[in-house]
Amino acid sequence: MLNPEKTAVLLLAHGSPDSVEEVPEFLLRVTGGRALPSAVVEEVKHRYGLIGRSPLTERTRKQGELLSRELGLPVYVGMRNWKPFIADAVRAITSDGIERVVAICLAPQNSRTSVGLYRSSLASNQGTAFTIDFVESWHDHPLLIKAFAEKLRAGWDRACREMGTQRIPVIFTAHSVPARTISEGDPYENQAKETASLVAREAGLSPDDWIFAFQSQGMSGGAWLGPRVEETILSLKAQGHRGVFVQPIGFLCDHVEVLYDIDIGFKQFAENEGMRLWRAESLNDSPLLTAALSDVAKSRLVAAA
Repeated sequence: MLNPEKTAVLLLAHGSPDSVEEVPEFLLRVTGGRALPSAVVEEVKHRYGLIGRSPLTERTRKQGELLSRELGLPVYVGMRNWKPFIADAVRAITSDGIERVVAICLAPQNSRTSVGLYRSSLASNQGTAFTIDFVESWHDHPLLIKAFAEKLRAGWDRACREMGTQRIPVIFTAHSVPARTISEGDPYENQAKETASLVAREAGLSPDDWIFAFQSQGMSGGAWLGPRVEETILSLKAQGHRGVFVQPIGFLCDHVEVLYDIDIGFKQFAENEGMRLWRAESLNDSPLLTAALSDVAKSRLVAAA
């Protein structure tokens, strides 16, 4: 029988530096110690500087607090590339005498470049003190879909009113990955597009209302998955649209890929093309997101009982 007092949830995320000064060290962790060109480092520092700081860590901690309250179980947070590191979470779990952990990545679509690396990092830091039930993906969970659709509907309706039109095209986005990842059988692209399709249906969009694009392609060379958001905006402009609405469905909270890439980069690009751009609010502390995470964890805990 499962002992609730010895059971916990571990939320895993990418991590983000707490200040602009920490960006170079953070990037070295992201690349596994491989130095990036100085121009790339300076550009990332510039982006962080424009948004002040990334709220990813505090948002993730808040998501953990809400989930702990919902489940009545301890919830730990571990980041692959920054504090609190996965190793820190593993030490805390071990010290607290936890025997079983459900590990959930705050990247609902499975890619070896995200979920796969979180799993490898967790495995490399784990001793024999506790067992892990690792959730590979939850991209199609009904409550996650409802959470995204709720934010989409609220923001899209408002944008359409401001634009004075009934239907502004929606661009769903997810973080791009190296193209070779997909050619090697990674499920990420299909899962990201499936999430978008389910959210569109839940929000009442027709197939003509939306399109999918990948954002935040890497700056260090090599082919990355597309189409890019910028070329998608240009395509919609050529079709006669004067506004677009963006919803990132691969991110669960505000951080640099949302606050800079979308709110600054894509918005300025659209404005330079004579277009307006709106974005759905991030899920952040959405009660529906908490409910989705809770249900994912409970399903694993019940199966183990």
